[in-house]
This record gives sequence, structure tokens and C-alpha cells, in this order.
Amino acid sequence: MISPEYLLTSLVVVLLPGTGVIYTLAIGLGRGMRASIWAALGCTLGILPAMGASILGLAALLHTSALAFETLRYLGVAWLLYMAWGMWRGTGAMKVSAKSDPVHAAKIIRDGILLNALNPKLSLFFLAFLPQFVTPNADQTTAQMILLGLTFMALTFAVFIVYGLFASALRSHVVERPKVMNWLGKSFAGMLVLLGAKLAFTQR
Repeated sequence: MISPEYLLTSLVVVLLPGTGVIYTLAIGLGRGMRASIWAALGCTLGILPAMGASILGLAALLHTSALAFETLRYLGVAWLLYMAWGMWRGTGAMKVSAKSDPVHAAKIIRDGILLNALNPKLSLFFLAFLPQFVTPNADQTTAQMILLGLTFMALTFAVFIVYGLFASALRSHVVERPKVMNWLGKSFAGMLVLLGAKLAFTQR
């Protein structure tokens, strides 16, 4: 059974602004409501590798192996900077403008998955977070961790949809203001650069 403490803690963690929130807001603002739902789905699916690694004990490898951690960390930094560059130039799925070229849902989902999957901090978070809410000496520890992880993913999807819907609703008020849209796009790009720099200096 999922404890209220776990639900509350997970909700607080999900609500905190991060790469997934910025991505979903940018997609909602630049592409509209349907695209923001795909973005939320991609970011949610991106949790699966970290959750699986934690359950299988592979996340401990990131904690003990400097090479594994550094490799994943710099891949994550490179991806964040790539996304930021595309947004700054006004290209790609995260383009924030009044008139955006159609983008396939698969691309939006893929980018969202990679944003989370290439973040080693997420794997370390699950490694430290999930075991705290598992009943000691339980016969079904793995099943409990899977349930906790899926619950976290469900909360993430629900909260990110709300973020996306908010951004898509805001879009209707600023879509006819190119300068505002351009400023918002560059602001999102700047935030991704800052998050990439923060990840670059993250210690295990």
C-alpha cells in the first residue's frame, strides 16, 4: 500500500522545476495542448530507465563507478545544450513561435525521454528515495519498488499535463506577440543551459 508520506513527498519532488517541467512548458507554449501531452508522456517514460536501474541495483554502479557516472553525465549535458541551442535559434520541436512547423509526436516523446534518461542524478535519486518507503523484511520488495516507481510516474504525468495545459492556455494570449514569444523561447533556452551547467558540476 502506498503511504500518504510517499505521495506527498513525490508530489513535492515532481512539482519542483527541472528539465522536464521546462520542456513541457516550452512545448505547450510553442506547439499547443496536444503536443504538451506528448511532452509530458515522453518525460514520464524517461523515468523508466532510472527506476529500472534502481530496482535492479544498477544505479549503484553510477554511485561507485566514476567512468559510468561521468559518461552518462556528459551525455546529459550535451543533450541539454543541444536542446538549448535549437530553442535559441528557434528550430526543432521546442521552437516557441506563433507559427510552428508540424512536429511528429514521436520526436516530441523521444526528446522528452532522452532529457530524463540521460540524467544520472535521476538514477541516484531513485536509488536513495524508493528504498525509504519499502517495508523492511518484506517478501515482495521488488514488487513494492515497482509499485512505488509507477506511482511516481503517474504523478509526474498528471502534474506535467497540468503544466502543459497551463502553457498552452497562455499561448493564446501571447501568440500574436512575436517579441514576447521570442523572449520566452530564449528564456527557456537560458534555463536549459543553466541546468546543463549544474549537471556538469554535479558530484556523485
